[in-house]
Amino acid sequence: MLPGYDRQVRPQDDLFTFANGQWLRTTQIPADRSRYGAFQMVDEQAQQHLRAIVEDSAARHGTVGSPDQQIGDFYTSFMDTARLDALGAAPLKASLARIDALASPTDVVRYLGASVADGTSSPVALSIDQDSRNASAYIPGVSQNGLTLPNRDYYLKSEPQFVTIRDQLRAYTARMLGLAGVADPDAAAGQVIGVENRLAQIQWTAAQDRDATATYNKFTVADATARTPGLDWMTYLDAAGVPAGDFIIAEPSYFTALGTALTAVPLADWKSYLKFRIIDDLSPYLSNDFVTARFEFRGRDLAGQQEQRPRWKRGVTAVDDAMGDLLGQRYVQRYFPPDNKRRIDALVTKLIDAYRSSINGLDWMSDSTKAEARDKLSKLNVKIGYPKKWKDYSKLRVARDDLVGNEIRASQVEYRRNLDRLGKPVDRDEWFTTPQTVNAYYQPTRNDITFPAAILQPPFFDVNADDAVNYGGIGAVIGHEISHAFDDQGRKFDGTGNLRDWWTPQDVQRFTARATALAAQYSAYEPLPGEHINGELTLGENIADLSGLTVAMRAYQLSLGGRPAAVMDGFTGEQRFFLGWAQVWRGKIRDKELRVELLSDPHSPTEFRADGVVSNLPEYYAAFGVKQGDKLFRLPDQRVKIW
Repeated sequence: MLPGYDRQVRPQDDLFTFANGQWLRTTQIPADRSRYGAFQMVDEQAQQHLRAIVEDSAARHGTVGSPDQQIGDFYTSFMDTARLDALGAAPLKASLARIDALASPTDVVRYLGASVADGTSSPVALSIDQDSRNASAYIPGVSQNGLTLPNRDYYLKSEPQFVTIRDQLRAYTARMLGLAGVADPDAAAGQVIGVENRLAQIQWTAAQDRDATATYNKFTVADATARTPGLDWMTYLDAAGVPAGDFIIAEPSYFTALGTALTAVPLADWKSYLKFRIIDDLSPYLSNDFVTARFEFRGRDLAGQQEQRPRWKRGVTAVDDAMGDLLGQRYVQRYFPPDNKRRIDALVTKLIDAYRSSINGLDWMSDSTKAEARDKLSKLNVKIGYPKKWKDYSKLRVARDDLVGNEIRASQVEYRRNLDRLGKPVDRDEWFTTPQTVNAYYQPTRNDITFPAAILQPPFFDVNADDAVNYGGIGAVIGHEISHAFDDQGRKFDGTGNLRDWWTPQDVQRFTARATALAAQYSAYEPLPGEHINGELTLGENIADLSGLTVAMRAYQLSLGGRPAAVMDGFTGEQRFFLGWAQVWRGKIRDKELRVELLSDPHSPTEFRADGVVSNLPEYYAAFGVKQGDKLFRLPDQRVKIW
């Protein structure tokens, strides 16, 4: 258990502050961050580890094509600020000329497809993923994209804070276009904002985009083109190097409207917009005037950061983004003891056993749906620490004097890797993160959970901590990821990853009633004056938090074998379990970043993750003697239990 709890606060009223109060009072968010807490503390340590790895490689001056050369020269190219400042906007020249040459809406569509490989953002996001209704095969898919601000709400809301950020966006756009040498940058910025406003008006909401059924729309190329006049999909896919076959359109109404916009919006406006997109995308890899402008808008104005992150941190992140598995191999060798993996393997097994027991004991689910749920649980693929097979970067050419080129070539290598999936069997062992990433995730089309090495350390997991704290920490995180298999969207997929309805209609109704009640609980929370949590947007994560903690408590109780847990530091085992949970969510956040989170993040703010869940758990009431009149008390018939 971490220090920093506050006995002046009653855990019956505010478990989050009881567990973290002293830390909250004495900790300031670092000037170069928009939030700070348990995840960021672990990330800081991972950053230091990666810095050592990267600087070691740079010092070795490896032979051309070797991992040391690739890592070292990429980092060197990022840290050579004198060269970058001397180059100024020159690295953008070819890209901007390419856009200037566009002569028709068809040329724009062709450009949108061709630029995907370079990592350029646009109104169309292209991916190669599993087919949700045939999880044994890959299929191309497109989804909405192309806004500078976090999501459509920033363009559509009329409150003063959103008007201010839109004014700042326009100034930022003009500033960047001017730095790049675009003629009449103020007028061009107006064109860019006009395009983005139009895109925002036709995009789906973040909550709508979570719906796995609504976003699965398979089309032939001919049918899709008929649906989206003005957007010729044969032209787009051919330019992107994608074979002309069936593909998924996530938001059909958006793409119908986008097709109209491609011909209705003047070509000059599209060209200004596309220029800004590539300038903004590449600005971290350009001279200091671009970097400063980007920080002052994206970091300061949008997220509330007071200072730019140190150059070395940004350099390490750039290398990590470009060739994460090369760093990951070294990270695991240095910083992930084999015993950690064995301990987590055993803990995951206990959590799965507890989940199975929970399914068996549900009083609202039919036997037939329970059987399907147990089958799905039995097929869950667990990935811990690091992948079985590392990515190959041998085709990536890295030059110590070409940062923008390095970034683009890294994007191209990754894009070709994704394209090569088409027509091949799905690799169930593939990872979509790196071992040094402080995160964990569930993938419904693979029915797998992944726990990278970096998250398997304090405060999430501590080999020296007592079981109560570990079950409340990493145990609840494991339970959370398992629970995504059974949240409001994960439940729509079966054990092999196919989008298939395996529930009885009655069970769907009973599940939906419970989920709706949970969404209403969270929608009542008001983290900023007048700004509430979106209970629909955050529903999947809130279900996973609630169910994960419930199952982690069950696993902890089973681990005791009927024996009472020892009292430590004046806390019972059950109390330490809940303190471990609350300290996982230890954190502070700037108001601007919190506003971004409320509008676009499917996770609830940390204090509400800690307190919102426990207010529904009878074990919490028993552990701390919570009674009517306490602030976290809910009447028994208002407490939600799903899994």
